[in-house]
Amino acid sequence: MNRHELAQLKQEPACEHNSASKSGCSRSKPGATAGGCCFDGAQISLFPITDVAHLIHGPIACAGNSWDNRGSQSVEAPLFRLGYTTDLNEQDVIMGRSEKRLLHSIRQIIDEQDPSAVFVYTTCVPALQGDDVVAICALAQQQFKRPVILVDAAGFYGSKNLGNRIAGDVMVNHVIGTAEPPEKPTMLHRPDQRVHDIALIGEYNIAGELWYVTPLLAELGYRLLGTLSGDAQFHQIQTLHRADALMVVCSRAQVNVARRLEERYRVPWFEGSFYGIRDMSMALRRFANFIDDDQLRHETEALIHRETERVRQALIPYRTQLKGKRALLYTGGVKSWSIVSALQELGMTVVATGTKKSTAEDKARIQEIMGSEALMLDEGDANTLLNTARALQADILIAGGRNQYTAIKAKLAFLDINQEREHAYAGYEGMINLARNLSQTLLSPVWSHAVQQPEWL
Repeated sequence: MNRHELAQLKQEPACEHNSASKSGCSRSKPGATAGGCCFDGAQISLFPITDVAHLIHGPIACAGNSWDNRGSQSVEAPLFRLGYTTDLNEQDVIMGRSEKRLLHSIRQIIDEQDPSAVFVYTTCVPALQGDDVVAICALAQQQFKRPVILVDAAGFYGSKNLGNRIAGDVMVNHVIGTAEPPEKPTMLHRPDQRVHDIALIGEYNIAGELWYVTPLLAELGYRLLGTLSGDAQFHQIQTLHRADALMVVCSRAQVNVARRLEERYRVPWFEGSFYGIRDMSMALRRFANFIDDDQLRHETEALIHRETERVRQALIPYRTQLKGKRALLYTGGVKSWSIVSALQELGMTVVATGTKKSTAEDKARIQEIMGSEALMLDEGDANTLLNTARALQADILIAGGRNQYTAIKAKLAFLDINQEREHAYAGYEGMINLARNLSQTLLSPVWSHAVQQPEWL
């Protein structure tokens, strides 16, 4: 990938991060990739595609240190769970054998696994030594009669978000639009109603939470062509250009995909969230409005009313336990405000929220929900989080897994909200899960014992 292509991806016009401010994606500073390099961003964006073999062209550490670092779930054969690498060593580099090693690896994968496609991810070493990976992938595709897709996202290109964007750009240029979806089926319970095709961008089916949403979409007559990329198959990604509407889920890292599909195929899109009763309902309403079907709007409102009443009844005991509890939320992107909304629906007070990966639009939503005096944390090192929790008397820290031990050492209740978690919080049913886990965490007797002064002191 040349400098001009990288510059274009950094200056994504649909993302507020590309402003002239120092926080824009076009700016970088030393250590900016510490939270995940460009390669890491690309591979986590595409690894959930289930029937594709993901081959990392580079030293073993690039695969071993980053493989399967999201809790994505799938009902299909777990080919994406298998790690493949060319395992380059010093002799491969010195003797110039890395290109041959790559071609041999592709052939071995196709012979042994028969994948729908092979994705080849470049890393720093082959990019620095100038491997002609483009030619090798083209040769392999010609010889083995199988799509071999190059994802050129070497770690030193930039940040994790740039890697997300590169992965999306590769899908638009080389995968999406290369096949057509099956004919739309007839709805058995509503044969007079037209089926509408939709797609989700930036949805990774963490802990299987997509499965809380898809039954509701199917009930309303939507056919989910596919997601990019949770629980997706290669042929589904190929057909996303035929969607009647797209939703960018909880992240603007792949907003370039939505923008380009709108420009190229006139597919309308919006950004939404499946977290919390209000935002889940809003996502369903926006799909109905984009489809512009009066019958669909009516049925959407009926479903929202039914599910909202059911969930609010289920939440009554949890609201009693959680009312008045104070939470410090440190996450990013859309979750910086969508989780705030969900916690407020449970009667909790959010004393501060993280905004390190949030856009200007996200911050505006935070102020709309929490008020103009909302405390937003741009940095979340251990001292900042703990000092904020103590000053604002937070009862619980809700953040990513890397902050777990910080909270435990401070004897502060903790709930994992990021991609490593094992519990699904999306959709109406996910709201019940969130309330249950918060209640179990906050009411655990361990905290009352942990803060007691030992008898021997």
